[in-house]
Amino acid sequence: MKEHQKKIKVGIIGVGNCASSLVQGVEYYTKFADQTSGLMADNIGGYKAENIEFVCGFEVDERKIGLMLNEAIFAKPNCTVVLNAQIVSEAPIYRSPVLDGVSPLMAAYPEENRFVIREDLKTTDLLLDRASYDADLVSTIRNEIVANLKKHETEVLINYLPVGSQLATEFYAEICLKLGISLVNCIPVFIASDPVWEQKFIDAGIPIIGDDMRSQFGASIVSQMLQELAFERGHHVKAHIQRNVGGNTDFLNMEDKNRLKSKKISKENVIRAQNEIRGIATIGSFLHAGPSEYIPFYGDNKVANFRLELEGFMGAPVILDAQLSVQDSPNSAGVVIDAIRYVYVAREMGLVGALRGPSASTQKTPPQQMMFRDAVVECRALANRELTESTKMQLKK
Repeated sequence: MKEHQKKIKVGIIGVGNCASSLVQGVEYYTKFADQTSGLMADNIGGYKAENIEFVCGFEVDERKIGLMLNEAIFAKPNCTVVLNAQIVSEAPIYRSPVLDGVSPLMAAYPEENRFVIREDLKTTDLLLDRASYDADLVSTIRNEIVANLKKHETEVLINYLPVGSQLATEFYAEICLKLGISLVNCIPVFIASDPVWEQKFIDAGIPIIGDDMRSQFGASIVSQMLQELAFERGHHVKAHIQRNVGGNTDFLNMEDKNRLKSKKISKENVIRAQNEIRGIATIGSFLHAGPSEYIPFYGDNKVANFRLELEGFMGAPVILDAQLSVQDSPNSAGVVIDAIRYVYVAREMGLVGALRGPSASTQKTPPQQMMFRDAVVECRALANRELTESTKMQLKK
């Protein structure tokens, strides 16, 4: 595929650990353009990692607002491993309303581990004190965000808000609809997988990818492949249990169990979908996936434990216990580099709505779950700018 020279202009909502690894990775693979190890796809529709340009970011943390991206990604409470310290991007970081983006539970933890809301944004926090909520200020900031996205000619917006940020995600989704910006929704707030929201993006003529990013070699893709393997080898899955611990702000945020409902649904969707695709009932199978504990010592290291109890030949028992340890944010970055390019190629091809293959490949809760091999076929076709039966139906009318 012929390589393009133009840049894909990307904005980031939430300049946390995932954003830090993403920015580090884009600049690493730009500097070492011949290095493709670690990427799932080097060339997507003529675009490589070096074609991605970060143009702006949005934050609520006083330690990041007003900085340039090359400084903000290393500011507290970010704790991801630094694999590329030489960052040149000077995209500005602007303020954002809090809405429901920060759990009040975080206030009980040290500042170096949690978000610190800037003083002028505290009245935009719906969870802190509804009585002092300033709708006029939120409207003012919304106008600022719209103006800044226009000024930077943003084409793709990445949602890295904390789990449970329903209203904040919808706030930015509406802005995307207004400005014709594609959304890559990396959290378990259901936009791409919600038919009502998807129709809004179809009507606006915009392709999107979502929901809830699945890491490159993380717990969700491992659970999917284990579930697929069990079925392909003729086994009944009696129990599939996945438990995760970690020490970054994502895990701290999820200590607030009120924010966990969508995350648990999303993680279990990955496992349950493999039953549903094959028409295998989940009755008689115990399926569980979700975060279990915040341990600050771990930092951005996530440890996942798996237990599968199967029935094989003549009902003979098979038990698998396994553990996976990964640096959480770098593990997600390569997937998002792909998602940005898939959605941009889709824009150029005139596709609208939630992209089935790329969403199934890069997200836990896509609009259509697929087997691994089928998602790969869809992604490769889009990477080659070829239409499939699925994408033909998504051409702009």
